[in-house]
Amino acid sequence: MITVNISKAKDIAHELRRAARAAEFAPHDELIARRIPGADDAAAEAARAGIRAKYAAVQAAVDAAADAPALVQIVNEFKVSP
Repeated sequence: MITVNISKAKDIAHELRRAARAAEFAPHDELIARRIPGADDAAAEAARAGIRAKYAAVQAAVDAAADAPALVQIVNEFKVSP
C-alpha cells in the first residue's frame, strides 16, 4: 500500500503554485521595473492584483485539501508547462 505524506504533498503543491505565480507576474514586473514612458503602470498593477487574488484562492484550496487527489486536481488547474 502506498501512503502519501499530505503535509509534504502540500509543500510541493505550494512550490508549484509559487512558480506558476512568478511566471504570471514576470511580464508585469518587467513593465513596472522598467518604468517605460507611456506604459500603463496602473493596468500592470491591476493585473498583478488579479494574479495575487487568484493565487491567494489557490493557496487556500491547497491548505484545505484533505487528500492527494484533491491536491492533484488543484495543481492541474494552474500547472506551469515545462
